[in-house]
Amino acid sequence: MGFPKGFMWGGATAANQCEGGIFEGGRGLANVDVCPAGTDRSAVLSGHKKMLAMDEEHSYPAVCAVDLYHHFKEDIRLFAEMGFLVYRLSISWTRIFPNGDEELPNEEGLRFYKELLTECKKYGIEPLVTICHFDCPIGLIKSCGGWRSREMISHYLRFCKVLLERFKDDVKYWLTFNEINMILHAPFLGAGLVFEEGEAEEQIKYQAAHHELVASALAVKLAHEINPENKVGCMFAAGSAYPYSCRPQDVWEALKTGQENYFFVDVQARGYYPSYMEKRLKAQGIYPVMEPEDLQVLQQNVVDFISFSYYNSRCIAAPDSMKEEAEGNLFRSVKNPYLTYSEWGWPIDPLGLRITLNEVYDRYQKPLFVVENGLGALDQPDSEGRIEDDYRIDYLRKHILAMKAAVEEDGVDLMGYTAWGCIDLVSASSGEMKKRYGMIYVDKQDDGSGTYARSRKKSFGWYQKVIATNGEVLD
Repeated sequence: MGFPKGFMWGGATAANQCEGGIFEGGRGLANVDVCPAGTDRSAVLSGHKKMLAMDEEHSYPAVCAVDLYHHFKEDIRLFAEMGFLVYRLSISWTRIFPNGDEELPNEEGLRFYKELLTECKKYGIEPLVTICHFDCPIGLIKSCGGWRSREMISHYLRFCKVLLERFKDDVKYWLTFNEINMILHAPFLGAGLVFEEGEAEEQIKYQAAHHELVASALAVKLAHEINPENKVGCMFAAGSAYPYSCRPQDVWEALKTGQENYFFVDVQARGYYPSYMEKRLKAQGIYPVMEPEDLQVLQQNVVDFISFSYYNSRCIAAPDSMKEEAEGNLFRSVKNPYLTYSEWGWPIDPLGLRITLNEVYDRYQKPLFVVENGLGALDQPDSEGRIEDDYRIDYLRKHILAMKAAVEEDGVDLMGYTAWGCIDLVSASSGEMKKRYGMIYVDKQDDGSGTYARSRKKSFGWYQKVIATNGEVLD
């Protein structure tokens, strides 16, 4: 049986991690541009080091990234050669509204994306467009404090309206926000939040989250009004939270962690604040301020499908446990002794993907889409320039097998799979180029050197066969 006919295989990127060209085509500056590589990156991502402009002391990898801005025709041709049926991309907010508050969009930015989407259409590749992949215009951070302000909703909806109208004939699959739950873990990256000393950070984060949730619901409404054929999804960073042990305190902490993770999707897919979060936020005195119509807006405009990134599971111990920590997708958890780990310390857990698919489908009973999954690794070309990335093939194979089992044996309704970083790009968590995810190698190094030449890794040919056989040939 396997994957259903019409299953959407492809790859995923984000504008800020691959495009570059941030000073070209009338584009403005965004939060994602001023996140530096190096030791200060974490403090900037978390909103604890204010950086709203570039300085001479830091390196900013988004400036050039892998220069998809000038290479998109070559890159989409390579995606087509791999057999992509879908390409998940994002649109840079500041390429369309450079400051964020303009009345009229930047036509040069719209032309760029029209050309890119036309190129996809030429090869029969369906675009899956993320409207906001962490982008927040610096102009709006300066004028209203990013998503802490309700003003952001109208600016975001203006951006949405332009995209939905201009690309009505080019795109029918949309995602409102990327990894919306990251607002709790990297608030500057996720919502343009910068904290002043003594501020109630948790209250600000959940207020900003509420504004994004209302904006997402209104974007769903707008998309359906502009084109009833549009399918709009939410997107969150997923990964089941395992208790470290059967000790009840560990189980309880894991349950709370899972609830925190699912809160955003509960609102976007079910249309209301879950009781557990209402109680928790009110008890802490951080329940968000709402307008009278907000709850109705959320209830009436739920998403059509649920998408998520999956890199690893999480292992959770009670606060009184002294356990070794593990890395993860901007999430920290304790080290799971039953798993192996990547070169960057991320747990590798293919069965965890099947568990996550089952958890999410059981909870919402809506179609699912795995829109990010991949392995960040050091790829070293051999003497002939080839990259034999068998470790990546092994990682992807095991995760695709887990996905297949979820569909075939567990009855999960899965729309498609877009491998993360189908082409090398800048790592969001570390800001590094050397942490490579792609099946296409880009000659670009962390020190800025490189020719930007593209070449196929061994995984390129392997994924080509996977797609051609609809996931039947995984050797």
